[in-house]
Amino acid sequence: MTDRTVLSVTGADREAFLQGLVSNDVTRARDGIVYAALLTPQGKYIADFFLIGQADRILIDVATALAAPLGQRLGMYRLRADVQIGETDLIVSRGTGPIPAGALPDPRHMDMGWRAYGATDISDTTDWTALRVAHLIPETGIELTPDTYILEAGFDRLNGVDFKKGCYVGQEVTARMRHKTELKKGLVGVTVHGLADPGSEITTGDKPAGTLLSRAGDRAIAYLRFDRMEDLHAGAATITPL
Repeated sequence: MTDRTVLSVTGADREAFLQGLVSNDVTRARDGIVYAALLTPQGKYIADFFLIGQADRILIDVATALAAPLGQRLGMYRLRADVQIGETDLIVSRGTGPIPAGALPDPRHMDMGWRAYGATDISDTTDWTALRVAHLIPETGIELTPDTYILEAGFDRLNGVDFKKGCYVGQEVTARMRHKTELKKGLVGVTVHGLADPGSEITTGDKPAGTLLSRAGDRAIAYLRFDRMEDLHAGAATITPL
C-alpha cells in the first residue's frame, strides 16, 4: 500500500510513553498488533493507527497524510522521556487470502484480513471499500475526521479502546460518553436506493439527519442522528438504515 507510513518509537520508555497517550492498552502489542487512536484533551480524533510491538521498538502503522502531524504531536509529549520517534522505510501490505509469514491479523474485525510490514508490497486485490462498508469500519479521513468522537465511530466494537487501562489523553471524555451519556449520533450501515455521492447530506423531511460517507454499490456508511432515522433521503436517493 502506498497510503500508509510506518513510524518507529524506540527508547527505554517507549511503552510507558505511548500507554499514557493512546486509547488502547499498548502492552497488548508486545506479541502482536493493536488498533488505537490519539485524541485531543477534549476527546476528539487526531489519528488512528496500528501499534506493532517488536524486540527493540514499537511500530506505528498510520495513514501517510497523518504521519508527520502524528510524529510532531507525539514529540510534543516526549519531554524528558527516553523515547525517539522516526519514520521507517517499511511498506504496509494488506490482504484477505492466506496469511504470509510474519503477517498479523487486522484486530478490528476477523474479515479484515492481514497486515504485513516489509521491503516490498505483497498486497492482494481485495475491494477494501466494499469490505469496510460491509462491516461498518471507518476510514481515516472519511469517517474519521477532527470532529469525530471515537465511540460514535464504533471504536469499542473495533477493539480500538480499552476502558480499564487507565488515563490517556481524552480518556475522561471518552469514559463519560461510555458510562454517563447515551450516544445521539454515530456511524450506521445503510442501503442506498438511487443516485447519491459520498458526502451528500441526508435529510428527513426538511431536517438535516446526517451525511452519506463511504459507498460500495447499494450499501454505504452514514453518519446519522439516531433520533432522525426515518424517511431518509440524500438528494433523489432513498436511504434505509440496516
